Amino acid sequence: MNPTARPALHRNFHRLAWFALIMTASTIMFGSFVRLSDAGLSCPDWPTCYGRVTWPQHAEEVIGHEAAKIRPLETHKAWREQVHRFLAGALGIEILTLALLATRRRRWGSTAVVTACVLVATGIPLYMMGMHVPASIIALIGEVILLVAAWRWTNSDLARVALLTLAVVIFQALLGMWTVTWMLKPIVVMGHLLGGMLMFGLLVWMAWRATHMPITLAEAPKLRWLIRAGVALLVLQIALGGWVSANYAALACGGGSASLDNFPRCVSQWWPPHNFSEGFTLWRGIGVDYEGGVLDGASRIAIQMAHRLMAIVVGLYLLWLSVRLFRLPSMRGWATALGLLVALQITLGILNVKLAVPLEVAVAHSGGAVALLFVLVTLLARLRSPDAASRPSAVASGTVG
Repeated sequence: MNPTARPALHRNFHRLAWFALIMTASTIMFGSFVRLSDAGLSCPDWPTCYGRVTWPQHAEEVIGHEAAKIRPLETHKAWREQVHRFLAGALGIEILTLALLATRRRRWGSTAVVTACVLVATGIPLYMMGMHVPASIIALIGEVILLVAAWRWTNSDLARVALLTLAVVIFQALLGMWTVTWMLKPIVVMGHLLGGMLMFGLLVWMAWRATHMPITLAEAPKLRWLIRAGVALLVLQIALGGWVSANYAALACGGGSASLDNFPRCVSQWWPPHNFSEGFTLWRGIGVDYEGGVLDGASRIAIQMAHRLMAIVVGLYLLWLSVRLFRLPSMRGWATALGLLVALQITLGILNVKLAVPLEVAVAHSGGAVALLFVLVTLLARLRSPDAASRPSAVASGTVG
């Protein structure tokens, strides 16, 4: 294919992209519910749950199964983990469909996608037979095929971003597998969260580009740089939030109304004893059960304080950005949404500490991060300078909608 050509999108591509976006947000939120309700290891095997496609209803059903030797059955938690896996599997099929549609007119496009997926599918039974390393290697080879193809192709038909999204989905499956195998290892849990956010961001960008609703502003190039900085800061804060959750450090400064002073101070001090070195050691080997956390108080305090300090930086920057956008009449709606979401997210963060991390508030806090990412990536996808907006594209040719 001529690399300068602009292949047309499938007429339903934008609809499928929006559906996948909604599914991704739902999966992230449900995953947050699973993690925050301590159900992440409720199915010790993968992808089955105590050897079942669904989940056992009674303890007698798992007697003698290898997974029962690792962890006793808790039915009220097991369904959460397995439903999350079902949601992730359905999302994977949806994104595979998007990748096939986006690459259908590319030379070897469908071949690359199908080959990668066959390799990943081959790795699943190997993992179930206990061959964890070969399974991971085969899946990673599939990842390399997708990444090489994405690197070689242009993005005029959204083929590149569709393949990257599929590659992220596959790596998310690997992280989900390693989460169980390595017993909630914090670096894997945090990576799983970031992978979900990356997939969500890619789908937001893809959905808006496929829908083709540009916002044309002369200031667009400068604004896009400011928004990119906001995305970078937000992602860093999300990573810190994931590290707090993975290391069970949410209440390191004390929690609940009975605490003497847990916010804005920490254990009644502005700068309590802490251990950043231990708190931010990313790799601690394999074979440790990290459920409940393994760090001491000073290490968890360091993690919590880092999250709070970064929240100040991110909050101030995004509030300034919302004010900057509000000065432009065509951007006032998005600017208001951004400012309100920042204020809501800060409030939810404080309530998490003051109320000892109630599940509803903690899940809503994760949802606030998703909503902020949606607003920022939406603006990146839609903002155009007048000359860029006037150039033809595959989407603008009338093949979508």
